Amino acid sequence: MSIKLKTVILECRDIPQLVSFYTSLLHWPVVYEIETFVGIHSNEDEMGIAFQYDENYVPPTWPAKLGQQQMMAHLDFAVEDKSALKEAVEKATILGAKIADEQYGGEDWITMLDPAGHPFCFVVWNH
Repeated sequence: MSIKLKTVILECRDIPQLVSFYTSLLHWPVVYEIETFVGIHSNEDEMGIAFQYDENYVPPTWPAKLGQQQMMAHLDFAVEDKSALKEAVEKATILGAKIADEQYGGEDWITMLDPAGHPFCFVVWNH
């Protein structure tokens, strides 16, 4: 039996905002779309991200704080080197992301927040 992770689903109140952000950042096309759910998918591998409408969505606090909305998961995106890391951060910022106030990964790891507040990281991945 083989089990593969195919899609990570992010809850949000504004699907078009996140679709615009992630399709522009990753250059992944929309592969599925209904009013309350949109999926995008990598052209290179079998991974996708989907965005599901939730009228009660509350952005997580990063880093976590007792009594506040907790993060359930975050995304890590690999980049080749420190130059690509800088470019990725600049592009994500232009598209509406913010660099998180607190960082924990050193020079090769930047934590950001997407336009809906989901944490994600760019990581220099050398393997």
